[in-house]
Amino acid sequence: MFHWRADILPGVSAAFTNTDAGNLALHVGDDPALVQQRRAGLERSMGVAPAGLRFMNQVHGTAVALMEPGTATPEADAMVSRGVPLAVMVADCIPVLLAAESADGPVLAAVHAGRPGIANGVIPAAVETMKSLGAGAVRAWLGPSICGRCYEVPAALQDEVAAEVPATRSTTSWGTPGLDLPAGARSQLEQAGVEVAYTGACTLETESLFSYRRNRNTGRFAGLVWCHD
Repeated sequence: MFHWRADILPGVSAAFTNTDAGNLALHVGDDPALVQQRRAGLERSMGVAPAGLRFMNQVHGTAVALMEPGTATPEADAMVSRGVPLAVMVADCIPVLLAAESADGPVLAAVHAGRPGIANGVIPAAVETMKSLGAGAVRAWLGPSICGRCYEVPAALQDEVAAEVPATRSTTSWGTPGLDLPAGARSQLEQAGVEVAYTGACTLETESLFSYRRNRNTGRFAGLVWCHD
């Protein structure tokens, strides 16, 4: 069910699912009842209360939602909480998990960092929101995503994104213009003073992970961050 899972702070865990957990998205044409069953099973495996894991309607923007118990599902690409369990869904974009201690307990964040989000600064926006809640030293875990060797884009698009985030410029393994989103994310986190503690595998190259570039009729796996006893 988990591609990777670890305790990242005292009483805080992070994980990224794989295809064994099944599709966790409601927007890809899957049976909604089955998706909800999978989400419920995931919550049980995490030790999270039923319907306690919060998802967002991701739109490739830069909005950051502050999540509290009972907050409605936001239209956003980042969520920040003081312990509310968070999930981000992807199938080539980067699922970024962030965590830090504060005087009031852990501050958590989950970020959907695709090409538009990287270019427009969704990751720094999430870090700033965490700091506004008193977060101390923030650490980041970058989940599996398409790598710079596999993410081919037109040269004009490469130039457009690299003008905003130079570290994204790459060349594919077959010699064409590419974008290295993980490198771009790491550069933004480094500029924000955030340590990157983990970077996952390439989704396109890993059969146990969903990849939109490999199969457009695919599901979504999740990045998860939550508190526990």
